[in-house]
Amino acid sequence: MSEYRFTPQAIDDLFDIWSYIARDNFEAANRVEEAIYSSCAFLAESPLAGRVREDLTALPVRFWLVQPFRNCWIVYDPQAKPLQIIRILHPARNIATVLS
Repeated sequence: MSEYRFTPQAIDDLFDIWSYIARDNFEAANRVEEAIYSSCAFLAESPLAGRVREDLTALPVRFWLVQPFRNCWIVYDPQAKPLQIIRILHPARNIATVLS
C-alpha cells in the first residue's frame, strides 16, 4: 500500500472544509472527509491519475477532483515519496493566487 502525507496547509484546508460543511450537516462533512481520504489513497497508488493545470500554476503538481462531490481539488506532488498532498481547495477559490 502506498502512502501519502499532508502539508500543514492541506491539514488546515481539510479542517476548514469539514468545519464549514459540519455547521449544516455533520454526516455530510464526514462523507466529504472520507471521500478526500479515499481520493488521497487512490492517488498514492496512481500518482499520474490527476491532471496538470498549467493555467493555474507552473509548479510541478497535479490536480484531482474529489469524487463524487466534485467540490474539492486535491493539489499534490506526484514525484514526492510518500505522495505529498499540498492543498485541498474548493473550485470557487482563486487557486492560482493560493498556489503562488
